[in-house]
Amino acid sequence: MLQSLTGGARQIDCDAKNIRQVIERLDELYPGIRDRLVEDGELRENLAVAIDGDIAIMGMLEKVGANSEVHFVPAIGGGS
Repeated sequence: MLQSLTGGARQIDCDAKNIRQVIERLDELYPGIRDRLVEDGELRENLAVAIDGDIAIMGMLEKVGANSEVHFVPAIGGGS
């Protein structure tokens, strides 16, 4: 969903300690990507972040390790 902003890149390496920094680095490389991921200083409601296969619950403050794999995915809602 973000490849139109990254020129088709599916993966990058960056130095970051939390999701906020990951997004800052992405926006430095691909200006405008932050607007697709963040609204009012928080992750957009329709997004979830997976870090090393686990869904992050702390949003922008969620820590990432030096070798973490981070995925931005559509949030899944529903159920009754």
